[in-house]
Amino acid sequence: MALYKLTDFDPDYKNSFEGNDIKGMGVYAEGSDEKVGTVSDVLVDENGRFRYLVVDMGFWIFGKKVLLPVGRSRVDRAADRVYAIGMTREQADNLPEYDELQTVDYDYEERVRGVYRNPAAVDKSAPLESSAPLEGAVGIPYQPTSTAYTSAATPAYDRDSYTYEREPSLFEMNEQNHQTLRLYEERLIANKQRRKVGEVTVGKHVETETARVAVPVEKERVVVERVTPQDAGRAVAPGEANFREGEVARVEIYEETPDIRKEAVVREEVRVRKEVEHDTVEAQETVRREELDINAPNLPIDERER
Repeated sequence: MALYKLTDFDPDYKNSFEGNDIKGMGVYAEGSDEKVGTVSDVLVDENGRFRYLVVDMGFWIFGKKVLLPVGRSRVDRAADRVYAIGMTREQADNLPEYDELQTVDYDYEERVRGVYRNPAAVDKSAPLESSAPLEGAVGIPYQPTSTAYTSAATPAYDRDSYTYEREPSLFEMNEQNHQTLRLYEERLIANKQRRKVGEVTVGKHVETETARVAVPVEKERVVVERVTPQDAGRAVAPGEANFREGEVARVEIYEETPDIRKEAVVREEVRVRKEVEHDTVEAQETVRREELDINAPNLPIDERER
């Protein structure tokens, strides 16, 4: 039965109190305005159920902190007080001091419970009032007890079989005189989740094709024309005819050949970006709500809201 400080068990415990906090509330003797101390912390079990209030007894015993079982407490939210049911100075003196650095084990709890089990410490003749409920650290209703410890003999307890339910006078949190019925309703909580729906890949690859280009070229050739002159057959004067052997006429011939090569050029740019489109998705769900049913035939009922 490990015990935890309220803040260690649930750092956001104030949400369970609707923003209120039991820590810091004054602790008073039941049936009087005598202040005995202040609630400095709360110890809960592994299920988040309140088991003890840590009370700083500075108004009775300076510098001493003790544990007050929740069944021996009554919370009055209207007065912002916690009443210690049946606690006496003698009990406060006999209670072992609580040290935040020590481990609250079974043996220590037995020393605490042994003090509160003393029937003489509780005034059985005075009826015990109840109070408005207080929510526990994880939404477990915290409702002070209205029944004092009345056992004539203290039963034997064993560390292996002990449960808090065996001592309702110390740990039961029921409410009889002022019961509070909470009406709950469900509501839709709209939230968004970002999830990946796919991936677009933009890359490039090389395609091959045959390109054709036409290049006009020039080629030279020699044309030899043999022409019969108009005075063919005319006799030439002596010495005019010069017969030379080996006379040659030279003509250079050129032609063009195509020079084909390749070069890379920028054809276009591709820019990749994302755009966000906004849309509204409507959803509907069936929600439940509790309504109050009052069955009081022929009885006067005054229903008020505040």
